[in-house]
Amino acid sequence: MNSQPLSHAPDLTQRPPRSPRVRLGGYVMLARIVDKARADLAGTAGEYKYNNPMDHHWFRFTGITADALKAEIATGKGDGEIVTWIEENAPQKRSAWDIQQWSAYFNERGPDGDVETLEFFAKRVGDLSKTREDVRTWCDYL
Repeated sequence: MNSQPLSHAPDLTQRPPRSPRVRLGGYVMLARIVDKARADLAGTAGEYKYNNPMDHHWFRFTGITADALKAEIATGKGDGEIVTWIEENAPQKRSAWDIQQWSAYFNERGPDGDVETLEFFAKRVGDLSKTREDVRTWCDYL
């Protein structure tokens, strides 16, 4: 455990959190969530929000609460220690296969459902670029 709990917190006012595609413990999104939690604790989150609607998917899948994960991160644990804590404490015990399948699905998940969500996604992508046709999933967008 790190003697200075927030010494490795990223400064998200200077660079973005890790890509949602970066896997930690086999999970997509987790590395990004951890970065945002550390930055939030350190006061360097900038425009990034911990426990936002995209993060909720990971929390629902594992059964871990945002508050519980953030409290564990606040102790100064590194990434590997956080993964071990998740494996030991997640109410939803998932196999490596389950995690791989969920991560593959989430990695390819695009806007779905209602018209408002589709319009929101199209507007956000359009605000970034009018010519990009390769941004089709939430992970592409992030």
